[in-house]
Amino acid sequence: MDFGVVLQTDPPARRVVEIAQRAEALGFTHAYTFDSHVLWQEPYVIHSAMLAATSTLTVGPMVTNPGTRDWTVTASVFATLNEMYGERTVCGIGRGDSAMRVIGYPSCNLATLEEAMGVIKGLAEGGEVDYNGTRQTFPWCEGGSLPVWMAAYGPKALALCGRKADGFILQLADPQIAAWTISAVRRAAEEAGRDPDSLTICVVAPAYVGDDVAHQRDQVRWFGGMVGNHVADLVGRYGTDGTAIPQALTDYIEGRKGYDYSEHGRAGAEHTEFVPDEIIDRFCILGDEAAHIARLEELRDLGADQFAIYLMHDQQDETLDAYGRHIMPALSGN
Repeated sequence: MDFGVVLQTDPPARRVVEIAQRAEALGFTHAYTFDSHVLWQEPYVIHSAMLAATSTLTVGPMVTNPGTRDWTVTASVFATLNEMYGERTVCGIGRGDSAMRVIGYPSCNLATLEEAMGVIKGLAEGGEVDYNGTRQTFPWCEGGSLPVWMAAYGPKALALCGRKADGFILQLADPQIAAWTISAVRRAAEEAGRDPDSLTICVVAPAYVGDDVAHQRDQVRWFGGMVGNHVADLVGRYGTDGTAIPQALTDYIEGRKGYDYSEHGRAGAEHTEFVPDEIIDRFCILGDEAAHIARLEELRDLGADQFAIYLMHDQQDETLDAYGRHIMPALSGN
């Protein structure tokens, strides 16, 4: 099982680079950042510094979207980074949440996302693509590889991921929901004539190592609000009867009153008071090292190839160290 870390690009940017260096030294294979250019600093500039400061780490957004940048620009960024640093990037992508909504746009639809993934991957890997009524290629790009991993929750998005993406990003660590979503992605891949095992499954969630679980819950309750923001869209589309979306994913948002993007991904966010402790315990990984190992073993057995930590709480260094020194070695030995 591989391990990654997800960071916000808060200033100073050098702190993000330092955490990436520390993660690599501890054995993490991937480092990601949010991509929400108004709420935080521009990530791709920092990605270049992260890659320059490390030698093996794979770097990318968790996640970008098709709406805030022209797709050819996004492809050019990845192709350039790969040429500079030896194909050490991955493109995590979704429909767009904070980056789009903060500037007044809705999330992109799935048809747009599908087309964008094809253009970005095709160009970044040195191919030719149809774009905006033109035929495009990068004359300076000679081949290469750019894995494109798609974030998804709902049935149609999961199906698209299985048909077209190189990997699936599940942004929560609940084994029940992981089993449902991973199965849906793999089934769609098989129906499309693809090898389901060829898709990378990346589970992403806050992880906090320690004994004071009550404090940990309060520090990561923001995550239940963030997931609830996506779930609210799904409820509006599919309802809550459990036929299209598991009730394990939808029941808790009944008390949701809205979402404040100024507190997006922030410990202590007031708009997440509706999120119960049960959801935090299911969606995140909390408690002592043994509790983390047990949950990760369960996720690995369900098919997760990687676990990436949302490291947004008040014990970043301590949790990173616990994973690198004890938890990750325990997983690699099983």
